[in-house]
Amino acid sequence: MTESVVVNVAWPYANGPRHIGHVAGFGVPSDVFARYQRMRGRNVLMVSGTDEHGTPLLVQADKEGVSVRELADRYNRQIVQDLAGLGLSYDLFTRTTTRNHYAVVQELFKGLYANGYMLKETTKGAISPSTGRTLPDRYIEGTCPICDADDARGDQCDNCGNQLDPVDLINPVSKINGETPEFIETEHFLLDLPSVKDALAKWLDTREDWRPNVLKFSQNLLEDMRPRTMTRDIDWGIPIPVEDWQDNGAKKLYVWFDAVIGYLSASIEWAKRTGNPDAWKQFWQNPDARHYYFQGKDNITFHSQIWPAELLGYAGKGSKGGELHTYGELNLPTEIVSSEFLTMSGSKFSSSKGVVIYVKDFLETFGPDALRYFISVAGPENNDTDFTWDEFVRRINNELANGWGNLVNRTVSMAHKNFGEVPVPAALEDADKKILQLAEETFDIVGEALEHSKFKQGITAAMHVVGEANAYIADQEPWKLAKDESKRERLATVLWTALQVVSDCNVLLTPFLPFIAQRVHETLGRTGIWAAEPKIEEVVDDLPVELVGVGLPPQNHPYPIITGDYTKQEAAWKRIDVVPGTELNKPKPLVSKLDPKLGETGPEWAPV
Repeated sequence: MTESVVVNVAWPYANGPRHIGHVAGFGVPSDVFARYQRMRGRNVLMVSGTDEHGTPLLVQADKEGVSVRELADRYNRQIVQDLAGLGLSYDLFTRTTTRNHYAVVQELFKGLYANGYMLKETTKGAISPSTGRTLPDRYIEGTCPICDADDARGDQCDNCGNQLDPVDLINPVSKINGETPEFIETEHFLLDLPSVKDALAKWLDTREDWRPNVLKFSQNLLEDMRPRTMTRDIDWGIPIPVEDWQDNGAKKLYVWFDAVIGYLSASIEWAKRTGNPDAWKQFWQNPDARHYYFQGKDNITFHSQIWPAELLGYAGKGSKGGELHTYGELNLPTEIVSSEFLTMSGSKFSSSKGVVIYVKDFLETFGPDALRYFISVAGPENNDTDFTWDEFVRRINNELANGWGNLVNRTVSMAHKNFGEVPVPAALEDADKKILQLAEETFDIVGEALEHSKFKQGITAAMHVVGEANAYIADQEPWKLAKDESKRERLATVLWTALQVVSDCNVLLTPFLPFIAQRVHETLGRTGIWAAEPKIEEVVDDLPVELVGVGLPPQNHPYPIITGDYTKQEAAWKRIDVVPGTELNKPKPLVSKLDPKLGETGPEWAPV
């Protein structure tokens, strides 16, 4: 039976264009993983979308003098274009302001409420004194009352890992305008986390393959687990599906309650749009399906605590028990693949502070594979990593251009010039066998790394073969063999060997560099789609759903999605034999070398 793998990718917030720090954490790693899994013949579903609720969107809309929906529409479209341009192979990239998403979120809430995991309490809520608008927990900062760290947020302290409430902070201030928030009494629903604490602990104890920092952080969250507010005093969001609450336009569900449910709602929307409405069940109700979640380290708590708690409570798996509901028992995460931060000049990327390199600008200037390569080989996989233009130029010129681009160009050019096709090899010598064996053995090495989301390790192993192949060509000196007719048989053998290694390296690098991989495939005289690319489709919000409440998304509202047919691609995780007699195409440069001065100055749109 084909293995099912769900690649759940963090939902970028639709209050502005994406910068490279965003895609370094959730975008490129998730796509490398998904493409590898497809090459292994697994049944992959990769889903995400834009996150479009919460106060920050309202604040940005006010700044720009537009309606919040107009703002969400604009940035949703920009983000779709950025991510598709980067080659992120989503089966569905959608948004949280669809009627389908509202319906799925309301169903999850109703199931949790019916099972007793939603508590109604009067709490202290933070509001802006100047606007009267609710302030999100994450937009309040102050001193942690537990460890005295001075940059704790209203939902948690990253320094000590403890869950917080904004009212607990010492000297709290609003990140939006620097005001001291006002705390007022308000009635809300809270997710009863303590009632699922034992079930969460039991589940986390089975997560042995996680990155150590993610697992430790998640287990530490259990130590101070309290009920957590899941509704807000705000007029933009999903109505609370409870009688006497659903028609209250001033109270909505918490954006982080609904955002994580997006993984499920996107899967359900994907199934409906493929014409098989039940197709999502093979991924979510099949206990053998594996679920991987990709995001930055600041979102661990929502994926290893809040979302699993929602799933457990909905299925009645906490201390209060409960019934199964419409969607049945849903799979818990297999792994939370969390990245650290990509910084710039030592500072976290921040659009508001001007520390930013936008994906759109990067793609227009350098194309997708240059960014994909840098993130894969030098990104913030296990540690915060500083992006510098000097390091970017060095990596692209010395490794991607001089290494991989040079290997392909020199090998195919010599074979094309001397034979016009893949030559027929004679008996292999030890040097030929050695490089071929290294390339073949590296499939397992890179594959093992990618299975465990060790992307740097994987691409480094692949590039090691590239380096050894270039050394093999230098040692064999085929340009000298070409001048001696008596050595033609040896020339054919060396070039056939090199072409086979180029083919092997292209397979190994396909998850990382899909655009280049397609060009190498064609240069080797092969046809068809090797590495499928995503496409943008225009759809309307017309899926049949049942909703309650006020402020619902309008029917038939148009929006773009990212999708793709990846089943027809030829990419497979194995040696693809180069066949003697196959006509070769004259190669064109794969990677343009960058001006070394760029490392000192940066481009005009992001100067050093």
